[in-house]
Amino acid sequence: MGDVAHQTAEDNEQRFHNIQTCLIERFQSQEQRWTNLVTDVRNWLDFSVIERYRSDNIEKEHHTDSSGKSGGQKVKLAYTILASAIAYQFGLNQDIAKNKSFRFVVIDEAFSKSDDKNARYAMELFKNLNLQLLVVTPLDKIHVVERYISSFHFIYNNSESSYSSIVSGTNIQEVREKVKRPLTT
Repeated sequence: MGDVAHQTAEDNEQRFHNIQTCLIERFQSQEQRWTNLVTDVRNWLDFSVIERYRSDNIEKEHHTDSSGKSGGQKVKLAYTILASAIAYQFGLNQDIAKNKSFRFVVIDEAFSKSDDKNARYAMELFKNLNLQLLVVTPLDKIHVVERYISSFHFIYNNSESSYSSIVSGTNIQEVREKVKRPLTT
């Protein structure tokens, strides 16, 4: 079909139908491995990261698609990439006053499958970017995030009724006292 810029509407329509037919047939053939690969957005981009020492700029480690890394290393790399993307996208510069830029990030159960060390790494990273966080976390991770949080809102299902309740406080101990029960899993 040659030069795409000089294609007719009929040529473009035929190309669309060819792609559509190939994709639909492949999806319908129930090649589950292929379907999972192409429908999982995590497979759509390749990336490469070089970690360097600040003191002398020597390469510490090279990451390519997080292959060959442990679960904890992959999580740490993912948080670093996420924080870098946020900083780049919103032009965050630590020299600019906090009130001059949008810095609100919601983290929903991001630490539920992360070990404490990597969860703390992420919290430090977000703190260093001066991000304002709304952290939704399971009870077993409160001890990791509580030193970074200035306000707590504990939402729970009221055992006497069929509705949820919320208890707020400036620290986890204050919330524990208001709920009158330990906040553990």
